[in-house]
Amino acid sequence: MATTDLVDASRLAAWMDREDLPGAGEPLAVEPIGGGASNELLSITRGDARMVLRRPPRDVPEGRNETMMREYRVLSALAGTDVPHARVLGACDDPEVAGAWFYVMEHVDGWSPMQVDDWPEPFLSDLDARAGLAVQLVDGIAKLSKVDWEARGLDGFGRPDGFHDRQVDRWLAHLEKIKFRELPGLDEAAAWLQHHRPSRYQPGIMHGDYQFANVMFAHGAPARLAAIVDWEMATVGDPLLDLGWVVMGWPDEGENRSGSGYVDYTGMPNRADLLAYYEKESGRSTGEIDYYVILARFKMACVLEAGYARYVAGQADNPKMEAFGDVVLDMATKAADLAEATAL
Repeated sequence: MATTDLVDASRLAAWMDREDLPGAGEPLAVEPIGGGASNELLSITRGDARMVLRRPPRDVPEGRNETMMREYRVLSALAGTDVPHARVLGACDDPEVAGAWFYVMEHVDGWSPMQVDDWPEPFLSDLDARAGLAVQLVDGIAKLSKVDWEARGLDGFGRPDGFHDRQVDRWLAHLEKIKFRELPGLDEAAAWLQHHRPSRYQPGIMHGDYQFANVMFAHGAPARLAAIVDWEMATVGDPLLDLGWVVMGWPDEGENRSGSGYVDYTGMPNRADLLAYYEKESGRSTGEIDYYVILARFKMACVLEAGYARYVAGQADNPKMEAFGDVVLDMATKAADLAEATAL
């Protein structure tokens, strides 16, 4: 029985049997999967069944157990929609089973841009095929934006009323709890956001951290989104913020497209093309996209600074968090730069 010190395999197997999950009675193998910096993914194999368990890190941060149940709730609500996602199979809020709250979902047969050194073929050599990855990325949040969140039982999942009125104060308060250094540009971005809220706002489900790092694609061409993953920041808010998250660092043709981020954007559509596609598929206007890009950069700086502060204080052992330090400074500066340019 292969295992990992993140779970007790025998207790997990017993819980799965009680919940009538696939592979009941079969030997259980548990192996870690490389994933994000915030939570842990474990591969579960029982007979012919392949599943994935998602749980907080070993030292569970405050509120992270509850985040697992929020993820489970939104994924459950997406069942039967056209939004690509992993089907959830069960959830557990008893820490005696695995040391933390967790949920189990079906294994998705696909690949993540974060698990490869470069685009896999045919996307490495076929730039036309590669362009489809970008289109599929945006298609995922266009579909998500159209889900009727109330009909799907997500009333109370977020607080859509006054969403934009709260954003700056909420994230500055989040930052204040762990503040240990100055972040040049953040106050300027905050002031701009307070005075430039969108003129129109239609609530919907938003992922909250939408980017290539948090999706999986099916194998082979043409590009097809297999699943949106890592729903820890999902809420009912403004779906246009997901689009702002996608394009906030997206380089246009003529800019540095091969070294401006963690993926090579060579051959991919320009920002304007992505905005036009989103408008067509979602029915939402992107006329105020600068606001969403500034808010995305501002929010990312605050969120990643919290993780970086934990790492600096020795309260997190994931080495990926060390890189957050420079990313935070870059995001805060770029948020202020766009705010200044937009005000002209």
